[in-house]
Amino acid sequence: MKMLSTSECMLNARRAGTAIPSFNIPYLPMMDGIVAALRETDNFGLIAVARLEWVKFGAESLRAIYEEYQRVKDERFTRLHLDHVPVIDEDNLRVDYEAVIREAIQLGYQSVMVDGSRLPLAENIQATGKIAHMAHAAGIPVEGELGAVFGHEAGPLPPYEELFSSGKGFTAPEDAKRFLDETKVDWLSVAVGNVHGAISGVMAHRKKAEARLNLEHLERIYRDVRIPLVLHGGSGIQKECIRGAIRRGITKINIGTAIRQPYEAACKESPMAAKEAVFNATLRVLTEELELQGTRQLINPEGGGFRG
Repeated sequence: MKMLSTSECMLNARRAGTAIPSFNIPYLPMMDGIVAALRETDNFGLIAVARLEWVKFGAESLRAIYEEYQRVKDERFTRLHLDHVPVIDEDNLRVDYEAVIREAIQLGYQSVMVDGSRLPLAENIQATGKIAHMAHAAGIPVEGELGAVFGHEAGPLPPYEELFSSGKGFTAPEDAKRFLDETKVDWLSVAVGNVHGAISGVMAHRKKAEARLNLEHLERIYRDVRIPLVLHGGSGIQKECIRGAIRRGITKINIGTAIRQPYEAACKESPMAAKEAVFNATLRVLTEELELQGTRQLINPEGGGFRG
């Protein structure tokens, strides 16, 4: 039976008016519980790793994540995604992003993301377009980012209300259209009030600010680009905003803080407790925060890739 590509799954989700959660894996033992929770709720989701998760946490490497995914995957419910590979990272250092993404494609990652959002628009377009050309030649869909989804930078964020009311870093609709036309990306990560969970120092363990989204701004972006949009920093966003965002083009929602912090806290007790904490936290995100149930039947109806 043919296995649907990640791109086909994303388009199915968009047509069905639902979303695909993408769970970031900063520690390898988390993956098992996430796959189990997706299976338990009959939901489809992505298993994702960003560069910072093997540089600053315990994901080890691109290959280690890939090998762990091969061990626990259930392709009725999952695909493997390479999340943020920045051109300039959160410490303002240049990254050999092409080499990282090329390695991921060669290993067998099923979609990739290049993050040129810290670059001027023209440079972001150039870097993202180069990756899109390379990945598309291998049949792999590409996610780009336009605008500034804050939170990964060193040091504390400005007050959330200040960020939201000023619209600082928001994706400009007119730039989004140009970005899509010139890069040919498959999905676009946008900034409309969402923020990442902090990753450094004491801030990494603090409760994330409850965010909301400027839905009118999001609607203007989607009207101009009409491709699946991506919401980074999806943990802790108000439910009504999530529902409204899905109606306005958001098709992939990244989840990190909501599953990472329970894992880290439970690790002090035992490895088994930590795995259970991830499973329970993922169930809570799927059923309570995102209110998803049975999306696999809409997104991956052919169910290719059965185990056993």
